[in-house]
Amino acid sequence: MTLPERITYKTLVWTWGFYAVGSLYVVGPVLAWVLAGLAGMALFLGPAMREDLRPTGSIPGMVWLWAAGMGVMLIALWAGHINWDLGLKGTIKSSIGWAKGWALLALFPLAGAVLQIRREVLVRAHCKLALVTLILLPIMAIAPSIGLPQQIFTSPLKAVGGPGPEYFTVYFYTLDPSSWTPRWQFYAPWSPFAGLLGVIMVLFALEEKHRGWLWVGCLAGIAMILMSKSRLSLVALVVASVGPRMMPLLLKTWAWMVGAALAASLAVLWTTLMDGVSAFWYAFRASRADSTRVRETLQRIAHERWEADAFWFGHGKVAPGAHIVEYMPIGSHHTWWGLLFVKGLVGFLAMAVPFVVHFCLTLKDATVHPQGRLPMGIMCVFGLLSMGENIEIEAYLMWPALVLLGIHLREMAERKTEESEQSADGAVLPV
Repeated sequence: MTLPERITYKTLVWTWGFYAVGSLYVVGPVLAWVLAGLAGMALFLGPAMREDLRPTGSIPGMVWLWAAGMGVMLIALWAGHINWDLGLKGTIKSSIGWAKGWALLALFPLAGAVLQIRREVLVRAHCKLALVTLILLPIMAIAPSIGLPQQIFTSPLKAVGGPGPEYFTVYFYTLDPSSWTPRWQFYAPWSPFAGLLGVIMVLFALEEKHRGWLWVGCLAGIAMILMSKSRLSLVALVVASVGPRMMPLLLKTWAWMVGAALAASLAVLWTTLMDGVSAFWYAFRASRADSTRVRETLQRIAHERWEADAFWFGHGKVAPGAHIVEYMPIGSHHTWWGLLFVKGLVGFLAMAVPFVVHFCLTLKDATVHPQGRLPMGIMCVFGLLSMGENIEIEAYLMWPALVLLGIHLREMAERKTEESEQSADGAVLPV
């Protein structure tokens, strides 16, 4: 392995070790800036670097778009702080938060696109992390039954600052306040996020060529999804795993004919189908009614206050919530409403433009090449994640997926170069 591969491989494999000392929230941003620094040095020095640190090519346009979007995000943050007189201390603190959150959405793809990191290395590292998860699974599963405490300890590293103490706390399990039944969050700060990390683990495992490691990754990922009791993760597992593999059908004539036949049959089955969808949606919402109510209330308040108070640059930071939302901060639990509330329409567009462009890019590549399946699945998970979580405060654990997106951009550029060379070699010069 190259040096960047060893760094990413060992960091991912040692995820549980970092979690055991409460340092994951620190490791993620440090890794991002270290890899980005290596990428910058590789681009600047080029052939002067040792062979395994030389750049694989130039920075893809998609990475530049992400960098521009995250730069605009920082400007929107400063504007919001100025508009609401949040003070220099608050602005500096939020800027550091940006460097540990939003900036990672550009730094990790940059590292994946420029440094010599193969996707196979990340896939195998994910499967080894899955093996450690399976080994620890019995201990976590029986912890509530044998009376072990929910919380083990909170790391003193919380002094470095972060969104909350839960990012530095080590848990066996937590109790769902609506049913007082145990939920497991593994190495994530809360259970729903752990479920989506399980989906990512399954997606990576499906790329593994070794059958044994593939099963290890899939079993651990599914266990994380089920034990987290996350409704969104169940939906994400189906959408992100099946959807990309269905994309090549768009190029098949017979698939369009079958689709046309199914569309015509909806005229007869429409009422029954809609009744079934309505029943499923009602059961989905009712399965955790309190959570659904809190999230919808947070979104409504964020929308109303954004539109009325801070349309362009937002409020600069989240606001304390009242009892009606169980004291959850306004601007949390939803990436897009949170962006509108905290950073206004400018911040919303700074995230939406690169996200939509990158999603369309992976959508197109998944249609024509198997290498596009995993990136498209990752973008599907990010899209679903954004509907119930704040992406920026979870990027420190999503970093393997972000690096993979950068690797995919490099792979696409390499394929395009190879196709151009083949076309040039096969061209017939006129006499």
